[in-house]
Parts: sequence; C-alpha cells; structure tokens
Amino acid sequence: RDDDDINDVASMAGVNLNEESARIMATNSDLVGTQIQSCKDEPFLAAIPLHKRILETAKKLGITDVPAEVVTFISHATQNRLRTVLEKVTVITQHRLESYKDDEWYEQATDVRSQLKFFEQLERLEKQRKDEQEREILLKAAKSRSRQEDPEQARLKQKAKEMQQQELAQMRQRDANLTALAAIGPRKKRKLDAPGLLTIGGEGVGVCGGSQAGLGTASPRQYPRQKITRVNLRDFIFYMEQEREMSRSLLLYRALLK
Repeated sequence: RDDDDINDVASMAGVNLNEESARIMATNSDLVGTQIQSCKDEPFLAAIPLHKRILETAKKLGITDVPAEVVTFISHATQNRLRTVLEKVTVITQHRLESYKDDEWYEQATDVRSQLKFFEQLERLEKQRKDEQEREILLKAAKSRSRQEDPEQARLKQKAKEMQQQELAQMRQRDANLTALAAIGPRKKRKLDAPGLLTIGGEGVGVCGGSQAGLGTASPRQYPRQKITRVNLRDFIFYMEQEREMSRSLLLYRALLK
C-alpha cells in the first residue's frame, strides 16, 4: 500500500492517482522536454545616445565606466515611469470629462452658459439700440437744409450718405441672391432605379443591404469610432501638483507660466 494515509480520500472517491498522472503526461506529451526562454530584451530608448548621456553625467561624479546593464535598466525605468505618468494623467482627464448632468444624485445649481448667453443678448440689444439712435441722428442730419452748416454737420451728412449707400448695396445683394435661388429652383433628389442600387453606366451597383437597402440611399459603412482621450496642459499641471517629488519642481513653475 503506497501512501495509504495520504491517498485515502482519493481511493475512497475511486480516483487512481497513477492513472491520472499517466493521462496528464500523455495529453501534454508535446510540452515535455521543451525549452522555454524569455523574449529578446529590447530597450525603450536608443542605447548609444543614452549611454553617451549617462557617461557625461557619470564623469562629473568621478565615474569613468558604465556597463550596458545600467543603460538597459535606466531605459526600462524610463519606460515604466512614462507609463505610470500617462496612466495617472489619463485618469485625471477622464474625471475632468465626466458629466454629472444625467446623474440622479446631482442637481444643477447654476448654469453659467445660459447666464453668458443672456449677457451676450443684452449686449447685442444695447448695441442695436445705439446703432438705431446713431442712424436716426444721421438721417436727421441728412434731411436738414440749413444754409449755414458747420464742419460737424457736413461730416454727419457725409456719413449718412455712406450709410444709405451701404444699405442700398446690401439690399441689392439680397435681391440678387433671392433671384438666383429662384432661378435655380428647389433642389431635387435624384431618383434611383431600384431601392438600394446606384446606377452607374447602365449597370446597377449595390451600395447597402439589409434594412438600409429599402431606404434607397447610399450610406457608407459605419465603423466604430475609437474613443480618444485628449490630455491638455491643465491635466499635467494638476498631476504635478499632486506628486510629492514634482509639486515644487522647476518644471511645474514653467508649466504654470505658459
């Protein structure tokens, strides 16, 4: 009896460990005796310029020789650091772009966009009112027939004349555009010979199928758009402010000055 105390549960369940081991070895026989090796270690940065840069920095510290393993290690460390920075900045950007309008746990307190539109409309109305007042002044000056005119009155008359000419030119341009549109007529959609077919040189070419073919319109194939996360300088500044080693760095101050 081999290992009766250990294999007691397996024997009671009717499992023969020797048969199972032989079956596993037979199933994975192609993997037995194979040699597994790691992939080629490719550095992230160019080795020769990086080695020169490291040697220049090492000479200042009294180091004359830097092995190739150090260059590879620094290259991998740079790659890992860049990956970490991009991951954190991407999370910051996604939080910035996240919208809470449809969230039931949030309610809108202020609407700055509507307020700005309201102020813009007020400014537009005020400008329109001033333009109308100036137009009335110019028209009154143009209609005045006083014999003794001062230079200011003459200037107002000249400006009124230019305004009337400009309005007349705008009216003529508008009438010309309306006449051209009336001459062209309404735009008509080209009728197709068969739904879902586009006739080219007397031959029918299928352009869409399925439910879209019954519409009779040629619609290009819709490909799923890849979501792009656009990171700006503000996201990097926020990231640097949160990092302990970069919160007081010169790079942060330079970014804030831009």
